[in-house]
Amino acid sequence: MVPLLYYSEHCSSIIGVGSIASIEHKPHLLSCNRCVRKDQLHRHIDQPFSEESQRDSEMAGVVHRHHHFARRGYRQRVYVERTKPLEQYTTEELYVRFRFGKADIEYLVNLLRPKLQHRTQRSHGLSVEEQILIALRFYACGTFYQVVGDYMGVVKSAVCDVVRDVSIALASLANEFVSFPKDNQIAQAKRSFFLLGNMPNTIGAIDCTHVHIQAPRENEWEFINRKGRHSINVQLLCDADLIITNCVVKWPGSVHDARILRGSALYRDLQTNRPDGIILGDSAYPLLPWLMTPFLTANTPAQARFNTAHCRARCAIERLNGVLKRRFACLNYLRAEPQKACNITLACIVLHNIATKRNVPLCADNDAPEPLGDPNQPPGFSYYRHAEYFSEENHVIRNPFL
Repeated sequence: MVPLLYYSEHCSSIIGVGSIASIEHKPHLLSCNRCVRKDQLHRHIDQPFSEESQRDSEMAGVVHRHHHFARRGYRQRVYVERTKPLEQYTTEELYVRFRFGKADIEYLVNLLRPKLQHRTQRSHGLSVEEQILIALRFYACGTFYQVVGDYMGVVKSAVCDVVRDVSIALASLANEFVSFPKDNQIAQAKRSFFLLGNMPNTIGAIDCTHVHIQAPRENEWEFINRKGRHSINVQLLCDADLIITNCVVKWPGSVHDARILRGSALYRDLQTNRPDGIILGDSAYPLLPWLMTPFLTANTPAQARFNTAHCRARCAIERLNGVLKRRFACLNYLRAEPQKACNITLACIVLHNIATKRNVPLCADNDAPEPLGDPNQPPGFSYYRHAEYFSEENHVIRNPFL
């Protein structure tokens, strides 16, 4: 092999890699002003390419690159133009597709910007607006990530990450948007419930609803509810205007409604500091000084009137469960592990309160009672249900409402 030679035009000496003999035997390789192997360069540079040989060379390069990337598992990037729903749709169309109008979406963008803003724009990262629109689209339809990604112009993995991040960001705001009525709000809550069902001194209605999920990988049996489906049992407390004032989102579907109540911070607080009013619950809950349940059997006209008023006022929580699952259809079934499902559920609860307080209109098919999908809970046991004590509590607690 001929070594690479260097020649200086200012001196007649030759500096090279290799022996002097090899240089002396090939004097034609030297140039007076270049330090290259001219014999090989002339063959490839000075000699012109034909069109056919140039095409063959280009094709060989394409084939080489294809095999090179195929061996290493590379895929060519395909850039898809992202949609711009705020520019493409009217306000009514945004309500149908995202459950919020343009002004409401801008409010959410400003609210979540500190939690979702990327530090840089490397790799054309999703903006806060795009992240919120992707998450809202998923909450509204509850379909597969791939379908949402095709609709919004992003890949499936990006949708998965965005739903996770936005759900965590919204869930972190739960204490800000979900709160028990304060002193100045209790009077308004009582007035609204009395207008709803002639039930005096009522400040809230409580019930549980099941959010169905896919079978978890761990402790799968704990999530099977009374209807044999995997779910998370979510406790909700609301006022007459369907604003959620308390929620518990952490229990598997096999847990009884009364057990969730007893294990909640709400129960401990109301047992210690009795509220200025009562909460209405169904027969699955125990009868407490601050928790009114209906008579299991109405034996007198007065008891029948009480049950009627109780049912009319308590329908607020039943209606809330239906509105929540129709506004955010993803809550009908979540293909997610329990922890992520809880974050998504809590995010939808926060969004529901934001929509209600901002008077966001419901779509035509959203304002309807909840389907009969939740398993009925048997009456909750407590010492208030004991036969001898029940008569006394009936007189002391319910008598003012008869």
